[in-house]
Amino acid sequence: MLQEKRIHPKEKTRLHPRNKHRERYDFKLLIEACPELAQFVKLNLHNDESIDFSDPEAVRMLNKALLKQYYGIDYWDIPEGYLCPPIPGRADYIHHIADLLRLFNYGKIPTGNKIKCFDIGVGANCVYPIIGNKEYGWSFIGSDIDPVAIENGNKIIEQNTNLSRNPSGEQIELRFQNNPKDFFYGVLKKDEIIDLSICNPPFHASLADAQAGTIRKIRNLKQKQNITPVLNFGGQNNELWCEGGEERFVREMIRESKKFGSSCFWFSSLISKHSNLNSAYLALEKADAVDIRTIPMGQGNKTSRIIAWTFLPKESQNIWRNSRWKENLK
Repeated sequence: MLQEKRIHPKEKTRLHPRNKHRERYDFKLLIEACPELAQFVKLNLHNDESIDFSDPEAVRMLNKALLKQYYGIDYWDIPEGYLCPPIPGRADYIHHIADLLRLFNYGKIPTGNKIKCFDIGVGANCVYPIIGNKEYGWSFIGSDIDPVAIENGNKIIEQNTNLSRNPSGEQIELRFQNNPKDFFYGVLKKDEIIDLSICNPPFHASLADAQAGTIRKIRNLKQKQNITPVLNFGGQNNELWCEGGEERFVREMIRESKKFGSSCFWFSSLISKHSNLNSAYLALEKADAVDIRTIPMGQGNKTSRIIAWTFLPKESQNIWRNSRWKENLK
């Protein structure tokens, strides 16, 4: 039985002001972009058009529609069981990190493919490079320890000429990380310069933790107690968990980033759990980071944050800005 139609706010105000997904999903528009989505759109208990967010196929089709409608991506798909990320949250990271560059660039966002971003753990979905390239024209290096993820990401790039072809050079390049314990070694070339690095680290510390988290998520979506753990957003083991979880992953990334301190202006990572910040701050203090920024983000009832750090002293920051960013402003 349908309940009385819920009155929704016009905008999701917790999302970044430039985020294209602040308004409620316009399913009529999205179905026009991706007709396959239509079969998954139903009226929910509040008489609103929606999808079943506990259904992996419905979420995949929603992502295809969003990427086609808002970012001009004609082909996008992922292998069964791989992470299907929420597009609004990924877009928020990109916009917030763009604002960080703006703070250090005379109030202007540096744009264009001369600005290079490194996505650690790009995944089979390739969503961060897609959004960063389409919104700001940045070029990307994406790394992953999973050859299937690299293969699928390359297929997405090759099937979209607006991602794969550019007279000024390659826009998105994916590289296989052979050593799961490394972040920058083995992927970045000697003397290669990147303007920023981004990362969405594995959150859980074990497979059991990941499954328990999935059960909680789907119980909230379905409001049912007896369910089988089905990953509505998918995810391979290395995408969801690693030894020590997010806390250890970020700490080790910080430790290794110091070795590349002169090759990158801003390093950054998503931090999902607030209690993991203290460990990151201690690691950054030990690594002698020159500047540390914590950027809050919110989507729905979920709160997360980006932690960003640099090893460049002020004089080096000025040289970097004037030599790489001055002619690429937005």
